Amino acid sequence: MVAPRKTRVPVLKKTKKDFCRFNSDRFKRVKPAWRTPHGIDNRMRRKFRGNRPLPQIGYGSDRRTKFIRPNKFKTFVVHNAQELDLLMMSHRKYAAEVAAAVGQRTRALIVERARQLDIKVTNEFARLRREENE
Repeated sequence: MVAPRKTRVPVLKKTKKDFCRFNSDRFKRVKPAWRTPHGIDNRMRRKFRGNRPLPQIGYGSDRRTKFIRPNKFKTFVVHNAQELDLLMMSHRKYAAEVAAAVGQRTRALIVERARQLDIKVTNEFARLRREENE
């Protein structure tokens, strides 16, 4: 008997409005960054009808498609060219992302090594200047 084929899970990224802090629309001193309401009579905490929603576990992404970028790759942060060797066997699943603290010279080495190993780099052209005279 033939085993059933695995169905491919579509990558569906949910879009949800940001959760805002209680009374942040009424007072300028209350910033909209999320804080859990703790008051004993707080109607948002008590989930009365007509109030903003609270963050819940159900808003999370599917476990199988979590952390997947729109280009169907997961990201792996790279600090030097030697760390690219870790991606040699899984270069179809993971894409390298050069860390923000890496300088221009090291960044150029990483991009060149990634081309040799056929590894996709998400921020390939960041902070690389071209020689204008040559």
